[in-house]
Amino acid sequence: MTTGSTARDPGTGPAPGAPASAGRVLRRWKLWIVPAALSALVALVLSLLYMGGILTPTGSLHRLPIALVDADTGAPPPGRDENLGARVSAAVVSSTPNDQVRWRRMSQGRMRGELASGKVFGALVIPSGFTADVGRLTTGEATERPALTVLTNPGMGSLGSSLAQRITQRAANEASASIGRELTGSQAAAGQPPGFRLLLADPVAVQVKVGHPIGGHSGLGLSAFYYTLLLVLAGFISANVVHNGVDTSLGYADSEIGPWHTRRPTVPIDRTRTLLVKMGMTAGLSVLTTTLIMVATIGVLGMDAPHLVLLWLFSFCACLTVGLGVQAVNAAFGGIGQLVAMFVFIALALPSSGATVPLEAVPGFYRFLGTFEPIRQVADGVRAILYFDARGDAGLARGWTMIAVGFVVALVFGFAMTRYYDRKGLHRMVPQPG
Repeated sequence: MTTGSTARDPGTGPAPGAPASAGRVLRRWKLWIVPAALSALVALVLSLLYMGGILTPTGSLHRLPIALVDADTGAPPPGRDENLGARVSAAVVSSTPNDQVRWRRMSQGRMRGELASGKVFGALVIPSGFTADVGRLTTGEATERPALTVLTNPGMGSLGSSLAQRITQRAANEASASIGRELTGSQAAAGQPPGFRLLLADPVAVQVKVGHPIGGHSGLGLSAFYYTLLLVLAGFISANVVHNGVDTSLGYADSEIGPWHTRRPTVPIDRTRTLLVKMGMTAGLSVLTTTLIMVATIGVLGMDAPHLVLLWLFSFCACLTVGLGVQAVNAAFGGIGQLVAMFVFIALALPSSGATVPLEAVPGFYRFLGTFEPIRQVADGVRAILYFDARGDAGLARGWTMIAVGFVVALVFGFAMTRYYDRKGLHRMVPQPG
């Protein structure tokens, strides 16, 4: 009979206190449940969110605003009640479904203001002498083809401006074909040589011009989006760095760098004061990150950026608000807070930003998200500062308003949750390692 030890069959398992093998740990099916479920959820949801927002921009069009200017002052042709400008305008509007494009009839002066404030993605302009110019074709007095002008607005993003240009050009070409059918069937075309009849079949030229130019170092209208993304990522990442660093310094989390592992003595501090520390550090770091983003993008890379002081102030407030929001989410949700914050501030915000694919060209779910998700609000303000002379009606006023709302929500939500936890006695104190 032996004492002080227990007989053990070889292969039944490690001796008490012996290191576990990697294979034995991997065979524990419970170990796989949470990582597999979270990884699968993230992969599935991100795939649906990102690809669902960009695959069918044309099919998802919803009232894309385009200006329509009829400046034609010519008298109606014989036997007609309206001049060609009025007829072309009516044909353009009726040729496009109302639920896809919102043609906004306006004067040339108002059109310039709408382009300069980002209210429209482009414009179609019928010139003042359009009826007279088309009439000269039938008499042989014309020296060049009459023209309709398509104006683009690159400050609204390359895809948005391109969609508007394509729609407007197609409408102008259809108008030319309609006029051509009328001219070739008129008495003026009878007996004319084939070349002349060919001209009458497509009598109107379509000129494409930039309606509201932006700088050459603006990424074809994408610099506002990428600059916004930098601000949001800086706020998100620095907030998480602060969150982990403070927990480590206060002894509520281990520090492991390479092979070195340490655990500091736990500092007795409640959740509310901890959140106050984290938010204070986030505010200080937002000054640094905002400044460095501007130094890198403007000072080093030469991005076109007027209104530097206003841009810095708006950028700081946006970066700070994102950081405070992340701290509030982390304080409320604990260990899964960083994943929740990633969805709130990145995963759901990117496809609903309206900065690369216009909100008018994405499914309705993304338009709903765009009413409150942060990247859309920040991008509107940044775009107004960079491209539209910092006009409030170009999105800057909305940007400031939503940043203020986000700032208040972050503070109220974060401190309400930590005060609740503290009052319930849900302290973070943990036993000290032996």
